[in-house]
Amino acid sequence: MTKRISQLSIFVNNAPGSLAAIATILKDCGINMKTCNLAESNEFGILRAIVDEPSASVEKLRAKGVIVKETEILGVKIANAPGSLIRPTGILGEAGINIEYGYAFTGKNVEGVFMKVDDPDKAVEVLSAAGLEFIDDKEI
Repeated sequence: MTKRISQLSIFVNNAPGSLAAIATILKDCGINMKTCNLAESNEFGILRAIVDEPSASVEKLRAKGVIVKETEILGVKIANAPGSLIRPTGILGEAGINIEYGYAFTGKNVEGVFMKVDDPDKAVEVLSAAGLEFIDDKEI
């Protein structure tokens, strides 16, 4: 099992209908989003999405003129319960690893948090040493 997950970061204009336009392109390209997060600024947003076949999806989206980047993130299993975020984030903080952003996921068979960190190799090492489990992209 890989301990990293590929995520797409898709540029979305911050204007009415822009997200629907991106969703239409995703549909037309046959790209299924398993989970996503939308972050915004005044002028634009970033749709972060975990999809089937991320590398092929990047090619399809770029062919449609979409600005997209593939990024590796970590998915850590946590319970869907108060306080479950404390352990993994505390371990990373104690190791001096910065969490750049993150978002939670609750699926049929797995729950967790996806995080982009500034030192993924060290993060995998310290989280594994602490006995935490990682989400495999096939579990999403």
